[in-house]
Amino acid sequence: MRLPRRSLIRLAGPDTLGLLERTVTHRIQDWPLGGTRYGALLTPQGKVIADYLVLRTDEGVLVDVHEEAAEDLVKRLKLFRLRAQVEIGVTDLLATVIQSDGDGDPRSANLPGRAWVPVTEAGDPMPEAEWRQIRIAAGVPEWGEDYRANEVFPTDINMDVMGGVDYKKGCFVGQEVASRMKRRGKIRKRTLVVHGAALETGADIFAAAPIGTVTSVAGETGLALVRTDRLAKVLEQSQMLNCNDQPVRFDLPVWAEAEIRALTEEASGE
Repeated sequence: MRLPRRSLIRLAGPDTLGLLERTVTHRIQDWPLGGTRYGALLTPQGKVIADYLVLRTDEGVLVDVHEEAAEDLVKRLKLFRLRAQVEIGVTDLLATVIQSDGDGDPRSANLPGRAWVPVTEAGDPMPEAEWRQIRIAAGVPEWGEDYRANEVFPTDINMDVMGGVDYKKGCFVGQEVASRMKRRGKIRKRTLVVHGAALETGADIFAAAPIGTVTSVAGETGLALVRTDRLAKVLEQSQMLNCNDQPVRFDLPVWAEAEIRALTEEASGE
């Protein structure tokens, strides 16, 4: 089944990997043919222009990106190309489909894998509501619904815990800001799964004060961009959380529990 609202950008030529090595967030080394990685192009200030999944091919790479981000991403990659031998452009010959078998999505084991096939073999588009339900349940935010260009840092959308940022690579656009935030432990925002009967996109989540905003919803489950330092205080004091005057609760993966615990210890001076 064809995944909705995706475009494919083809990069081909002998300098393709070199261009990506100096511009994007994900690891380039040890990238096997047919391997898929998750990454993004950032602004110099460290905010996400567009994130994507990218497949290494015999000719270069195939970048799977939200359709509304594709044109801008092509334009920016061409600016960084300089004299490198890389052809860059959107291809209309292929489409993204959900793949039930094979390797899963690199962002989450709870997401189905993808394949890239000729448009004539792609089938009907998956209903957007169905895909939204799948990805929200997996805790994976998406460009176009949960954020857009220049709105969030990679850590806001959990790119670092989903393997989308290689802090050890030589360089990438926005690396200085991203690395400083990670190194100094200044991560104060995360996207978390939230449950509640009255969730609404754009609605605030409150305790005594706002701690976050719902960014997308499927039924009684949603994603919210949350100030984790404020959430740490709420949980420590066992305060009630609500959205639209109805109670809500968060799912906290192991990494989020560890970060919140560290914030609590920092606040108490332990």
